[in-house]
Amino acid sequence: MRITQRAVALTSLQGLNRNLDAFSRLQEQLTSGRMLSAPSDSPTGTNRAMQTRADQDSTEQFARNISDGQSWLNQTDSTLRQMLDVTRKVRELTVQGSNDGAMSESSRKALATETASLRQSLLGLANTAVAGRPLFGGITMGQRAYDVETGAFQGVEGSPVERRVSNTESIRVDLTGREAFGSDEAGLFAVVDRIAKNLAAVPADTAALETDLADLDVVMKNMQSSVADIGARGARMDRESQINFDMSISLDSQLAEVENIDLPNTIMRMQMQQTGYEAALAATAKAITPSLLDYLR
Repeated sequence: MRITQRAVALTSLQGLNRNLDAFSRLQEQLTSGRMLSAPSDSPTGTNRAMQTRADQDSTEQFARNISDGQSWLNQTDSTLRQMLDVTRKVRELTVQGSNDGAMSESSRKALATETASLRQSLLGLANTAVAGRPLFGGITMGQRAYDVETGAFQGVEGSPVERRVSNTESIRVDLTGREAFGSDEAGLFAVVDRIAKNLAAVPADTAALETDLADLDVVMKNMQSSVADIGARGARMDRESQINFDMSISLDSQLAEVENIDLPNTIMRMQMQQTGYEAALAATAKAITPSLLDYLR
């Protein structure tokens, strides 16, 4: 087989181009800090990177859901605790008013006025809203969960309001007013309203106040159970938040392994490629010597 000068030149140039292409690719990776600049660099790596980014998008959405759920649960817990404090004050006034021997008519009227004022405070707290939606209104689109005059429930009970916190789990974040405070007829606001009226009655109806006190204790027990329920859900939400945070860090690490370069290794490989390219240039210069025709040009 006859090897011509042209064949030698073409082969040498092809080798130089391959070396230069490899050197340029390493230089580009070093400049950008990324292993993958195009899908053709590594189809398998590109597929892994796309899957990891999709998982990151899901994790970010779960993080937003968790943050929103925590806001709902924290506000619900805080509001319930405030309402319990006010209800305990109502109980104290009821106990004072039921003491037939120590209370005058004017004193009971003062207690009745204070109790009525506390009822309005309770209704105001029960209408607390987050992002324009009442905490205890269920799925209502209205602005209030309770009528501020009658104390009637105006919310809409339906499917629980949930937030998806992972691929496999959702956590309920709402609590309806009827679940927390009881029905319109025997719930918190009805009981407190009866207490205010019985305190203002002349003569005092201590037997009715004793009954109201027992009913109020039932309502308070239910409110305490609601606080415990919200606390348990909040603890679950906090655990999911930590799990989601750990997953986010893990996905960032996985994506870095696929896309980012190993800086020391890349620098070493580029230096080696540069040395090889320079050696190839020197060898090619010796192999392809100038001809008479080159001088004539």
